[in-house]
Amino acid sequence: MKNSLTFIFLLITTLSFGQTKILFDASKAETPNNADWIIDADQNNLGYNNGLAVLNTGNEANAQRFPTPDQSGITSTTSQNYWKGALSAWGVELVKLGCVVETLPYNGLITYGDASNPQDLSNYKVYIVCEPNIAFTTSEKTALMLFVQNGGGLFMIADHNNSDRNGDGIDSPAIWNDFMSNNSIQNNPFGISFDYTWFDDYTSNTANLPNDSILHGSYGNVTAMEFFGASSMTVNTVQNATVTPVVFKSTSSQGNTNVLFAHAEYGNGRVVALSDSSPPDDGTGDNNDNLYDGWITDANGNHKKIIMNATIWLINNQVLSVKVQKKESKKFSFFLSNNQFIVYSDNQNTIETHFEIFNQLGQTIYQNNNLIIGQTYSLPNLTNGLYIYRISKEFSGKFVN
Repeated sequence: MKNSLTFIFLLITTLSFGQTKILFDASKAETPNNADWIIDADQNNLGYNNGLAVLNTGNEANAQRFPTPDQSGITSTTSQNYWKGALSAWGVELVKLGCVVETLPYNGLITYGDASNPQDLSNYKVYIVCEPNIAFTTSEKTALMLFVQNGGGLFMIADHNNSDRNGDGIDSPAIWNDFMSNNSIQNNPFGISFDYTWFDDYTSNTANLPNDSILHGSYGNVTAMEFFGASSMTVNTVQNATVTPVVFKSTSSQGNTNVLFAHAEYGNGRVVALSDSSPPDDGTGDNNDNLYDGWITDANGNHKKIIMNATIWLINNQVLSVKVQKKESKKFSFFLSNNQFIVYSDNQNTIETHFEIFNQLGQTIYQNNNLIIGQTYSLPNLTNGLYIYRISKEFSGKFVN
């Protein structure tokens, strides 16, 4: 077991893949007042006039598209202080999985299917919006709906009632409810609505769902969460039969109310909803703000577990790596779809090879000592998480199921 674990950690440290792009939003006033819900900002020069960000009128964080230092420098031991933002630990952890992270800046456009927009949502697998403080426009709501319908993953994070940080008269619970109830495609398509509440809570009231990969995913089993100034949610299985609450208030029965964390499927995509911005806060960011480390310090590290498990669930079957090569320039390609895979090689003389898949604990999930290049094979049912594959005992890659 020790050797297998060493092998996996070495892979995660030395291999870099850019197949899955994750977009963090900074266009909806995520940084005014005592908020810093971004992964990185090199400048603090935004002010907010009538709720909108205005350049060079204040000292709030102004997140740029690409975080710096460059994410190519991240290794398995990189700390959350690598970038300067309250969500930096989240971003760093995603890069360690092989993802590429970007930010939609304050003046970025939320579109879907607009080839003229380099940050069009169609270019990303997951869109993370933490405590928006500017309402989505009609066209932006349509873009978000199309993004999810067509296979995207949307991570929605709200905060407590009366948390209007930029002074435009609307806060994150109302903004999310407006998006879900007043879009041009479907009324409340996810079966989720945010309640206008404000409370603190430490809860171990998690759903008894042993096969739920958000509660029991590759980052571990979630046993508790801690909330500071949170809202709650109500879910409706009539509006969406797949909506699933997984964390509840400590004093609540497990039903459709007093929900703190939920997920749902819609079209070909998925959504996750969290009722408080405190859990992803890593304590770093704007020096003018009072930030707290809820990522690791609160709830005994469970916040990192549930947020990363949920992000992996949103990524869903996205192959993070398809090509690997060694110094002799031989290349293999690994393709996975619907639990079936094919391995190709540029060396046509290669007929059979050794193939293995490991989970994050170093356990062998699949092994074929005589795999034929170009032939389709079926995998056993895999739980959601990160996996390592090894071809011919030399060539290695990874993917997220």
